[in-house]
Amino acid sequence: MISPLKIPIPAMLFTALIIVTNSCQSKSGKVKITTAEVTEITQTGALSGGNIDARREKSILARGVCWSTSPNPTLWNSRTSDCTGTGTFVSLLKELKPVTLYYLRAYMVSVSDTSYGQVISFTTQDYGSVTDIEGNNYNTITIGTQTWMAKNLGTTKYNDGAEIPLVEDKSAWASLATPAYCWYKNDKATYREFYGALYNSYTAGTEKLCPAGWHVPTDADWNILTNFLGGEAIAGGKMKEAGTSRWVRPNNGATNSAYFNGLPGGLRYSDGEYHDFGFSGYWWSSTQFLTSRAFFRFLYHQDSCIYRFDNQKNNGFSVRCLKDK
Repeated sequence: MISPLKIPIPAMLFTALIIVTNSCQSKSGKVKITTAEVTEITQTGALSGGNIDARREKSILARGVCWSTSPNPTLWNSRTSDCTGTGTFVSLLKELKPVTLYYLRAYMVSVSDTSYGQVISFTTQDYGSVTDIEGNNYNTITIGTQTWMAKNLGTTKYNDGAEIPLVEDKSAWASLATPAYCWYKNDKATYREFYGALYNSYTAGTEKLCPAGWHVPTDADWNILTNFLGGEAIAGGKMKEAGTSRWVRPNNGATNSAYFNGLPGGLRYSDGEYHDFGFSGYWWSSTQFLTSRAFFRFLYHQDSCIYRFDNQKNNGFSVRCLKDK
């Protein structure tokens, strides 16, 4: 939580806004603040804002919206900071909880006092779902403008019904230059439900691994997610499942506030050996770096970063599917 005495001012501004007719007036009687209708509600985000009608623009030091799960939210609760001055502003709410009732109102801090607009309530959406070709069901979560599976892929077939080759033998895996999948340590019963399968990049790059209408995210898709969650240094913490029931200690920075449910499913290295279960999670992109290498992302138990690297295509990593636009 940020102290209301130190309000950061971001550079982002928005343009479109629908204003609710009720409004409130500051103690001085010279400033009127109005809360905007809440729109574009998803499981984890929404759009609101407000309007400030005041005689002196420079007297408004900060503005935005604040929200909580209790009525009459204040600056001590969650809030945005949407520049300074009078007029209309739009506020983007992030990291909300799915299926939760929230109370929201606009605020402004002037040279003389802090004032609030009228309170508006809204409820975030429930998880969506998608089913793969084998009938496996996955919760889905909207994060910003993207809709992701909230669980790793576990299909053994392409979306056209064709079987993906299962390769368990160590030396056979190491020599692959064609699609294949496996289960961590060849143990489907233990790892499939929560961690999904491990696919090499030749499989991830076929354009038919994910359910129809979905795709393996590109490198650019991963960048959009990372930037929306605040950048590489902190996005990983917002994507990792919190606690140490599946992650080894210390699982630093893990809040899962994006509800991505990132788990440390480990990997199968290009030599056929299995590594890092409990310590790291690895996810392919569909973007090739070189003929034999592709980009991927990984999360680590020691920090809140999301890392971007490239590696050999015959590594076995997890896959998260992204809904087509």
